[in-house]
Amino acid sequence: MDVDGVLTDGRVAYTSAGDEIKAFDIKDGLGIKLLQKGGLKTAIITGRTSKMVERRFEELGIDWLIQGPEDKLQALKELASEHNFKLEEIAYIGDDLPDLAAIQSAGIGMAVADASQEVRQAAQFTTKNSGGHGAVREACEWLLDQQGKLNRILSAFGVNE
Repeated sequence: MDVDGVLTDGRVAYTSAGDEIKAFDIKDGLGIKLLQKGGLKTAIITGRTSKMVERRFEELGIDWLIQGPEDKLQALKELASEHNFKLEEIAYIGDDLPDLAAIQSAGIGMAVADASQEVRQAAQFTTKNSGGHGAVREACEWLLDQQGKLNRILSAFGVNE
């Protein structure tokens, strides 16, 4: 998954000291935890480099973090090759043109509701929620539902099937 515009609302704020601030939706974090309970591996591929992303990555126990690549598809291919995945086995969610090639090449390309038109058109699944506002949670639950795992995982939280 991408970060800015997907795990965040895409805005970047700076303190008077020049420090960058990002806000993450806690619901998205739970969505990632649900994926992990379903046995899925998770990765972040972001074109920017940020200490806040590193912190969130560590808090959530995301498997792989790739920061700074200009070519996200190349980063996705390298990640897949390094860990013996086929692109067809990967779901990727993004919001804008730097994500487009990865969305088109992944087995399941996904877009957040407020993604660029080109990204939404290329995606096989588009969330109802905007980036940074539960879109990742929605995508995670959709993936788990497609695999027939969602009800079992939710039942551990007391949700009736």
